[in-house]
Amino acid sequence: MTLMESTPVRTARVDECVSAPRPHPRPDGAARYTISEVASFTGLSAHTLRWYERIGLMPHVDRSHTGQRRFSNKDLDWLTFVGKLRLTGMPVADMVRYAELIRLGEDTFEERQELLERTRRDVHRRIAELQDTVAVLDYKISFYAGARKASERV
Repeated sequence: MTLMESTPVRTARVDECVSAPRPHPRPDGAARYTISEVASFTGLSAHTLRWYERIGLMPHVDRSHTGQRRFSNKDLDWLTFVGKLRLTGMPVADMVRYAELIRLGEDTFEERQELLERTRRDVHRRIAELQDTVAVLDYKISFYAGARKASERV
């Protein structure tokens, strides 16, 4: 069971939690990060973080009184989740749609679930393809190991 599944439903941002997030650099009360700190922590570039905000993948980033972005621990958790979605191969448009559905509220649970289930099916299909590929590689490696041993006996 993931953290999101075990977390009680709230009326606010239900999807703010991510399963097993990395520890935060700062406690929640003191968590206000600059874009360069977030870039350093996540490995994403400042350009990518700005782009995520521009396309609606991170529209909730707070601003300081001077207009500088101030990220929170919830933002870091969201970026961790987005990173996992990227690893699945989910198209950016689907990630943006998922973020939009979260903003629309609880009435979108079914659509969010379907989007994630479709992504999971795609990941399982790719895993099966990779397992078949590993089997072919294992066969070829065994063939060459056997051929080398045979040539050494001659």
